[in-house]
Amino acid sequence: MSPFELLDYIGTAVFAISGALAAMRRKFDPFGVLILASVTAIGGGSLRDILVGNTPVGWMIHWNYLIIIFCATLVAMLFRTYLSYFRKTMFLFDAIGLGIFTIIGVEIGLNADLHPIICIILGTLSASFGGVLRDILCNEVPLIFHKEVYASLSIIGGIVFYGLLQTSLSININYVITSCLVVTLRVLAVRFRWILPKIYKEI
Repeated sequence: MSPFELLDYIGTAVFAISGALAAMRRKFDPFGVLILASVTAIGGGSLRDILVGNTPVGWMIHWNYLIIIFCATLVAMLFRTYLSYFRKTMFLFDAIGLGIFTIIGVEIGLNADLHPIICIILGTLSASFGGVLRDILCNEVPLIFHKEVYASLSIIGGIVFYGLLQTSLSININYVITSCLVVTLRVLAVRFRWILPKIYKEI
C-alpha cells in the first residue's frame, strides 16, 4: 500500500466517523447513520473524480472504501458512549479529514496536468464537499459558510503542499507537514474563534 492510498483510506475513515457522529447527534436510525457516514466520506472524493473525469468514481471500483466506511461507522456506533465524553470529537475527525483530502485533491489535480490554482480549488472541494452534504442532510447551515474559518484553511494547505512539492523534501514529509498544518490551524481557529468578516444586509 502506498502512502497516498493510506492517506485516502484514513481520510475516508475519519470523515465516515464524523458523519456517523453527526447522524447520532441528530438521533438518526442505524441505516440513516450509515448513509450519512457514507455521504460524508465519499461526497468530496466523488465530486473530485467527476470533475477530473475519473469515472466510475473510486468507491464504485474499489470496494475497500465501502468496507472502511462500514467498519468506521460500526466503531462510531459501538463506542458512541465513550466518544460522547469528548465534545470536540466530531470536530477533530472533521479537521483530520480536511487536511488529508486537501492533499489528495491537489495531488490528483497535478497528476491530471491541471493548473496549480485549479489543483488547489480541487483540493478544497475534495475536502469540503462531503461535510457540506452532511450538514445539509442534517438540516444545518454548512460549516464552511459560517462560524470559524474552514475552507480557507484547505486553500492554505493546498498552497503549502504545492510549495513543498517544489522542494527536495520527501513526499511523505510533505504529507505530514501539510496535514498537520491544516489540523493545527483548524484547532486554533476553533480555540480562538477565528472568523472571516460576515457580509449581511438587514431587511
